[in-house]
Amino acid sequence: MGCFFILFSFFACVGVMAVLRLVLDPYVEFHGVPPPFDRPDFIFPFGFIGFFILIMAVIFAVRNLRRMSMPLDELLEASNRVADGDFTVRVEERGPHEVRALLSEFNSMAEKLELNDKQRRNMLADISHELRSPITVMQGNLEGMIDGVYAADAERLKSLYDETKILSRLVDDLRTLALAESGSLQLKREPTDLGALIREVVAGFESQAKEKEIKFQLDLANVDSIEIDPLRIREVLTNILANAVRYTPSGGKIKVGVTESAVPEERSVTVFVQDSGEGIQAEDLSRIFDRFYKSSDSGGMGLGLSIAKFLVEAHGGKIWAESEVGQGMRVSFSLPLSTLRPQSF
Repeated sequence: MGCFFILFSFFACVGVMAVLRLVLDPYVEFHGVPPPFDRPDFIFPFGFIGFFILIMAVIFAVRNLRRMSMPLDELLEASNRVADGDFTVRVEERGPHEVRALLSEFNSMAEKLELNDKQRRNMLADISHELRSPITVMQGNLEGMIDGVYAADAERLKSLYDETKILSRLVDDLRTLALAESGSLQLKREPTDLGALIREVVAGFESQAKEKEIKFQLDLANVDSIEIDPLRIREVLTNILANAVRYTPSGGKIKVGVTESAVPEERSVTVFVQDSGEGIQAEDLSRIFDRFYKSSDSGGMGLGLSIAKFLVEAHGGKIWAESEVGQGMRVSFSLPLSTLRPQSF
């Protein structure tokens, strides 16, 4: 490019000199220099070549400027539409490489904004539906009690109390999700017997398991004490087990276990929940930790596994799922070595 610039500058200067001499020759006397058309002069051929190159360079520059300005004008118009709330707008990726890269990033941004807007709208619809159901039940029962249709007995009051627990759980889930996504979630770590914690959570599902004749199999041998937030990890286990119980058929089995990594540099503890349900399709498996994603027969809002993911990652760990259709699903989460402490006796 440097050599091309020097060559272009040379021809341009010679061209300017030739044009000036041709224009001024009738009016200015060049002492000792023959008239321009008396004999060949090297300045003129080189000058006209330089002038031609200059004209071509200007045409090329204008053409490239149009190639850049037209897509950028479209980008500006599309940006204004996005600012007005239209996230469906896309721009054609054309022009120079740098401009195409910019337009591609804009399209990617618009696509993400459209997806987030769709999720927000779905979230509002789901929250409205989930809040409406218990509120409708409570309102109907309370109106019946006031009108004397229903007796304010212990059974009726207990049903109202159960509805308030549903509302409380929904509000807690939304608050936990908001704190986790904003990075404001505070963990209260303390040495915890992980095996005892798992047994307590499993015991909370015994009544549901008995109704469906589901058997729990625990593999909790040699589990060390671990420094975690027990309330948050309890919530993780509860959400995972709730899904396992929901999708395990009658007479099925759920295995809950803990393993430790044998690699000294990357030691970690892994908790897994394996059910004997129908499993899940591969295209759905990658989305089960997304917010508000749920199957058609799910009774919740699709927040459980999403919250579990945030809570595990807040502990410095990771969570994943494995499944094959007809072979059940296995959800696992791990916590790194930095959270482990030897068990004291």
